[in-house]
Amino acid sequence: MTSAVTTDTSARPGYGQLLRTPGALGFVLPGFAARLPFGMLTISILLLVQHTTGSYGSAGIVAAVTGISMALSAPLMGIFTDRFGQTAVLLPVVLAHSVAVTGLAALALLDAPVLVLALAAVPAGASVPQVGPMVRARWAAKLEGSPLLPTAAAFESVTDEFTFVVGPVLATALCTGVHPAAGLVTEATLTLLGGLLFAAQRASQPKTHAPSATGDKRGFALSHAGLRVLIFAFLGIGAVFGGMQVSLAAFSNEIGNPGANGLLYGVFAAGNMIAGIAMGAIAWKIGPRRRLILGYIGLTAAASVLWAANSMILLGALGLVVGLCIAPALITGYTMVEQLVPAGARTEAFTWLTGSIAFGQAVAVILAGRLTDAHGSSYGFLVPMGATALALATLLALRAKLAPRAPSRIVNASAQEAAPEREAAPTARTETASKPQAKAPADTPSVPRNRVNERGMGHRVPVTVD
Repeated sequence: MTSAVTTDTSARPGYGQLLRTPGALGFVLPGFAARLPFGMLTISILLLVQHTTGSYGSAGIVAAVTGISMALSAPLMGIFTDRFGQTAVLLPVVLAHSVAVTGLAALALLDAPVLVLALAAVPAGASVPQVGPMVRARWAAKLEGSPLLPTAAAFESVTDEFTFVVGPVLATALCTGVHPAAGLVTEATLTLLGGLLFAAQRASQPKTHAPSATGDKRGFALSHAGLRVLIFAFLGIGAVFGGMQVSLAAFSNEIGNPGANGLLYGVFAAGNMIAGIAMGAIAWKIGPRRRLILGYIGLTAAASVLWAANSMILLGALGLVVGLCIAPALITGYTMVEQLVPAGARTEAFTWLTGSIAFGQAVAVILAGRLTDAHGSSYGFLVPMGATALALATLLALRAKLAPRAPSRIVNASAQEAAPEREAAPTARTETASKPQAKAPADTPSVPRNRVNERGMGHRVPVTVD
């Protein structure tokens, strides 16, 4: 178990200071090794099954079953993790996942029917370990009360982004350059080794707790309306990943250069990473709710023109733009969880968002696969366009649900139990925080004097509010 750390608040919080936190690298590095396979799974299944069956539609069905199974099991895994601990959940899960994925690869190489492959995909998806949310929970426990906590949230968003874009590129290179099953074999191996190594880092694990110990009467993350809106928005982001994977692979085959798929997806990934890095260099003057909506408007606009690409150069350029637009929406959405959900339910909240991406990706793979088989790759790109437009409309209609919770309710449950006298005798700073401020932005809560304002993805600087 771990306890909160004391941090020198005179130093500006940043990534260097964050990674110097005692014990941090002990779970960050194995955590990255264990979560990278998540970005490899869908494209590895897609490329292997398409190779053995010759159909993107069949490959999309198997990949979609995997994603749907993971989406349904992820929140349950998050609840179990909060209740029983990370090691207790991870050990059986990573073992089961490695066996299930290896079995799926073997069945595909044996030319098993699509129905059999779909059934085998159920345990492969349901056993995907939720390492990303577990890493976030460790940061929250270790940095409780520290100004570095928002920096940790931003760092994890960048890591997730890196996983989402690098995993498919690695899987594509393995499947097209080594063996069609190499992507799945590597995914299973990394999951097992990284998962066991991560689970062995017991000292940094957060304390277990019952759902009622969250400090909020509504103990489950899904009971918070703002999270439900984010879940729907992340379905659109998942659809971009799924639609791009299928349609780029199909386009590469159509031009007679299957290896171009890795290059095209790499350009898309590069745009994603460039935007993620740039997010950390910007001193934001608008609240996260507006940033999310603006980012989604850009993503929807970029995804709406992919279908018109008729050359590799044009598709690469448009893919770069789509990549540049994903990071702002994705990173901002993950960061907003801290404002929308109480600390005790955040592990579950992050698993809902991860599961939403997987579900959106799965549905997009099915639809794009069928459209591509019937009409060609350009029709597959219609899936990201439609999904992002629908998600954007939902964000605009329900944006009021994304308002941050009142500051007085953002209290850690353990802190309430340890110091109940704070509620009876609030400090002057707490009293100030409860007073409304006339000039606060419309989408941000009231803030006291000398609060800290976001600077990009974790850098925070003092600001005085009149």
